[in-house]
Amino acid sequence: GSPLDHDAKPDDPAYVMFTSGSTGRPKGVVVPHRGVLRLVLGQAFARMDETRTWLQLAPPWFDASTLEIWAPLLHGGRCVLFPGSAPDFRLLAAVLAEHRVDSLWLTSSLFNAVVDHDPTILAGVEQLLVGGEVLSPAHLRRARAACPHVRLVNGYGPTENTTFTTCHVIDDADLEEGRAVPIGRPIAATRVHVRDLDGQPTPVGVPGELWIGGAGVARGYHGRPDLTAERFLPDPFAEQAGARLYATGDLA
Repeated sequence: GSPLDHDAKPDDPAYVMFTSGSTGRPKGVVVPHRGVLRLVLGQAFARMDETRTWLQLAPPWFDASTLEIWAPLLHGGRCVLFPGSAPDFRLLAAVLAEHRVDSLWLTSSLFNAVVDHDPTILAGVEQLLVGGEVLSPAHLRRARAACPHVRLVNGYGPTENTTFTTCHVIDDADLEEGRAVPIGRPIAATRVHVRDLDGQPTPVGVPGELWIGGAGVARGYHGRPDLTAERFLPDPFAEQAGARLYATGDLA
């Protein structure tokens, strides 16, 4: 066959990932190449270089896999493929130890399950990103007690903004009784705005809808121009023509 055309531009689609959100009706999020590059280049929420070993644990239809694959591969690090579909605690412990995995991403529910089973499974990990759902401070406290050296990071972000939008390095103050763990501030090449029902900025301390701008915003929904126009709005703050904000529907 003839050689493949590799002349991909930053705004060209890298993949389409289907997510149902709260509606139950799948919609295909069209993620551009620049969204993936922005996730793993020039960031400070995690150490990404040739010394890192990441575990590729998430299924490919979950956008955590974007971080797990490209964080090591675009920096010359190691990407360890988990040899199974459903995580088994014994197998997870063996893989982490055998391959000396130092960088790991877990959903909140899987993190809680690992901590309930045996938090020392995570003892060899240096940086652990957790997210996808509200974090449990009780489980974080148990993980911190068992593995005090692990750098814990809370990561928030919809698929429509390429995996992570905001991150927060968890400290002891976040683990106090009665406190919710913050989702943090925008990662590099990302902006967030809190708007009221009229689309106007809310004062500090007043809840509103979280809108996201920057290089991670998706192109829209595949074959859904109506929904794309509803959720992806012109970005009046961007210098780049045609840039858009994504309206998450989440309160912040």
